[in-house]
Amino acid sequence: MGDWRTDPMFAMCRALTDGADLSSFAGGPFDVRAVVAAVRPGAKDGFLLDEVPWENSPQGDRVREAVHLLHASDSPVHTGAGVVGGMCANDMRAAAVLAVPFLIRIAADTRHPHRAAALAEVSCPARARHFGIASREELLLHRAGTRYDDYDEYGVEVTGYPAGWSVAAARAAITADTALLQPLLHDPDPAIRINAAYALGTATDHEHAVRAAFRTWLAAEPDPIVRAGLVLATAEATRTHPHPSAIAWIRERWEDRTQAPEVRLAAAIGWLCLTDEPAPEDLRATVDHLATEERAHAMEALPWMAIAGGSRETGLRRCVRKTLHPEQPDPADCDDPWCPHH
Repeated sequence: MGDWRTDPMFAMCRALTDGADLSSFAGGPFDVRAVVAAVRPGAKDGFLLDEVPWENSPQGDRVREAVHLLHASDSPVHTGAGVVGGMCANDMRAAAVLAVPFLIRIAADTRHPHRAAALAEVSCPARARHFGIASREELLLHRAGTRYDDYDEYGVEVTGYPAGWSVAAARAAITADTALLQPLLHDPDPAIRINAAYALGTATDHEHAVRAAFRTWLAAEPDPIVRAGLVLATAEATRTHPHPSAIAWIRERWEDRTQAPEVRLAAAIGWLCLTDEPAPEDLRATVDHLATEERAHAMEALPWMAIAGGSRETGLRRCVRKTLHPEQPDPADCDDPWCPHH
């Protein structure tokens, strides 16, 4: 795998550490926003991986090989799965974002045996994710800017690369391929539908087209967990691109007693993240009544909830505590990261 500190992009990171102006690198060969934008549509559709400068990015060759293995339908899925997500978990997104257009195309191929694994990786680089974050101020939050001043908003990756550039590049790649992702909201597999919504929730949506798709499909979606995911995706997109009617729509979902409990809980959490208003008493009563242990565990199928949780707390429980009872202390987490929720 080699030492990533010998990769060309790391020279830029060293220069930044020495005081170089980040804006001087904008649009250049080490700006992943520009690199992703320059990949030809034909290269994406034809999986012409050699047209992408993987070698510039720390561990880029490893990401290229993972994409190649996932695309090779006769390859065992475990040989290519998890690499992009693992690198993002290790705070190294610059190479991972180059995989996004190709992962989307694998996921969109209904005949591909590894499409679910590919889709699960698509949006990993599009979020500066922090496990266990569930407060009103931070849950569902990712910033919309794409300028070099994102360097200050997101900080740096472990390599020293500006994390904001990686997040912006991944979100731009997802936005460019919304036409491939939206049909997956109708997929027969509920997990595919959830992860499609999770990816689309990071797309740039100034015209509200993505949120309109969420709302349209919500009425036809038979699975209450998937419906809850569509509501959270709508809230996440609205957090990036605020719109009063979308906020009002989400409020109507938690107030509507005909909605599934999972939908009402997702809407309550989403609404709390979209407003500074004090939590109404009827919202508190709704959440207290509906947030059962059984439902909390069922909603772990939603990646928003799975990431928000801790080793001793489901995501839903942590969201309820952080959004409605922020004065309560965190539970003492066990030393084993795989220990079960309580």
